[in-house]
Amino acid sequence: MTIKEISEYIYQQLKLNKEVLSKQYFLSKPTIGYFYLDNVLPNEIALKCAELFPDKSNMRLLKSIRENKYVSAQMNKHHSILETVLYAFQDPKVVNAVNEICGLKSLQPDTSLYAGGLSLMKEKQFLNPHLDNSHDAERQLWRALNLLYYVTPNWETNNGGHLELWPNGTKKEPIVIESKFNRLVVMATHQKSWHSVSPVLLDKNRCCISNYYFSEVPLLKDDIFHVTTYKGRPEEPVKDIVLTFDAKLRMLVRKFFKKGVKKNPHIYKKDN
Repeated sequence: MTIKEISEYIYQQLKLNKEVLSKQYFLSKPTIGYFYLDNVLPNEIALKCAELFPDKSNMRLLKSIRENKYVSAQMNKHHSILETVLYAFQDPKVVNAVNEICGLKSLQPDTSLYAGGLSLMKEKQFLNPHLDNSHDAERQLWRALNLLYYVTPNWETNNGGHLELWPNGTKKEPIVIESKFNRLVVMATHQKSWHSVSPVLLDKNRCCISNYYFSEVPLLKDDIFHVTTYKGRPEEPVKDIVLTFDAKLRMLVRKFFKKGVKKNPHIYKKDN
């Protein structure tokens, strides 16, 4: 299938379920707006994505007390079907459908895949509660929505590796959205949208294809610039103190270096 064929399929799924998805988003909007949709793509396409997902040896490891996962934005190094599916979510019809579901305007996809692309998490890997960086790489547009498409077949509840939303802060219980096969999750990103990925609990890869949509205005009127900010989980009080200090230090650096000390390497460097 071509990008246009896949994007048309996604569009029709969103259109068919628009009422339910919009209700889900607006009920959750006062804290962290989100919706999720299953069976987003034909099963054979989703299975192909899983089968042809790159091995971790062909991805970049991000490992610290904040996170532990493999990522890649250099899509031309991987099978073309993965790039086709990823950019199908950036088709104008799909973007407009998501716009309408969330009651937003003028969302813009990110062709450079700044912090988007592919991610893989194996046993014991995790992503601590965090707020995404508020802006794009050039600090011109506000990050607005995160689109997560899961492609690992037969991913079950007791596998771990699930998306967690913390609408009442990281001291309370999170909302858990399972990383089910062929599921799309769309969530708002702003200064209150704390989210995480629980540790993977078995020897199996949890694979995800992700996109971000950006906007000229923030989702929250009082939102301010912030770097990616991490916190400890409720059972990690010492780690929480360290990560809070880490975030304050990195924010201090950004007061003097608007775009950071060094350029984030996680972008798609396309051939001329």
